[in-house]
Order: sequence, then C-alpha cells, then structure tokens
Amino acid sequence: MTDALAAASRSGAARISLALVGLAAAVHAAVPTAAPGAAPAAVPAAVPDTLSAAVPAGALAAAPVAALAGAAAPARRGAWLPPLGPPLSVSGPYRPPPSPYAPGHRGIDLPASPGGRALAPVSGVVSFVGPVADRHVLSIRVDARTVVSFEPLEQAESGLAEGDAVERGQAIGVLAEGGHCLAECLHLGVRVDDAYVNPLRYFYDRPVLLPW
Repeated sequence: MTDALAAASRSGAARISLALVGLAAAVHAAVPTAAPGAAPAAVPAAVPDTLSAAVPAGALAAAPVAALAGAAAPARRGAWLPPLGPPLSVSGPYRPPPSPYAPGHRGIDLPASPGGRALAPVSGVVSFVGPVADRHVLSIRVDARTVVSFEPLEQAESGLAEGDAVERGQAIGVLAEGGHCLAECLHLGVRVDDAYVNPLRYFYDRPVLLPW
C-alpha cells in the first residue's frame, strides 16, 4: 500500500511539473514582448484559457494530497463553553482507569454549589435525562460519536426531555446533590464511541498536552 501511494505521488508530481512547463510556454507565447528600447508591448485584453489545455485531465487528481484524501480528519468545531461560566475551573482532574472496569475518574469536576445554573457547552440533542442511583444525570449527544454528560443536574417541571434539541449556551438544568460530587461540584464526562476521554480537550482552541 505504501509503495503504491509513493508511486502515485511520484507520477502525479511528474505530470504536474510537465503541465506547469507547458502552461508557462503557452502564456509566454500569448503575451508579446517588446523589442529592446521600444515601448512596452500591450498585453492582450484576454489571455486564452491555457490552463485547461496545458494541464492534462486527471493530473491534479493524481497529486499526493488527493491520494491521501481519505485520511483527512473532519474539521474541528470551536472550543466548548465552560458550563458554569468562564473561566473554566477544575477541582477534580481526569484520571483514566488502567482498564475499563478499574477505578478511576472518568471526567472532570467543576466546583459548584446546589442551586446554580448549568449551560450547554455545545449544541446537540438530549439522549438521556433522569435519575441514576443517587443523582440526576443529563446526557447530550453532540454528534454520531460524541456524548457529554453532567451530574448531579436536575430539571425543573418544564425541563429538558429526551430528544430535545439543545443550543450552545442554553440553560440545561440546576445543580443538585449526589454522586461523588455530593454538594461540591458538577461532574462532566465525555464519551467518544462509548469510551471515556479527557473532556478538557474540547475546551481549548489549540492543542494542549493532556492524557488522551
């Protein structure tokens, strides 16, 4: 596979080089040059479309970038909003477990007190809302792969329900008590393809060195 891509890259580069040489020659022929000491020659009002003639069909398609187009990553969204307002303050860092069933801290804790309001850090659709053991949980599906969850977070009588669309910055619930946070924090977790990841990666516009 690697040898095939390398061969395709060399072939594409060679064809592009020949095409550019042909293009330069065509443009030179289309634009007259003045004799020494004479007034500058007039440039034609319209230079023929030499690019389409000079570049062979499919030459650009054989370029190395096109050969690797399938490996390109999707464009990244902007940084998420801190759900309790800026600045983002973390009292409990992400500590991934050594194995899927081992103890660890699969998210981050944001210092908070019951009664405060939480905001959606990103737009999405509510995928779960309700009690889990001793705390209330809200989950928002951001895309086909990513889900962000909050706990303990209660809903008012007219609060969110599963399937509701949520906009970035919208109020999504009231801080409550329960779970390991008790009455001291809001726990935020993020799953990608059902595996927990460090949520902090979504709150920064530029790369930072954090556990994956």
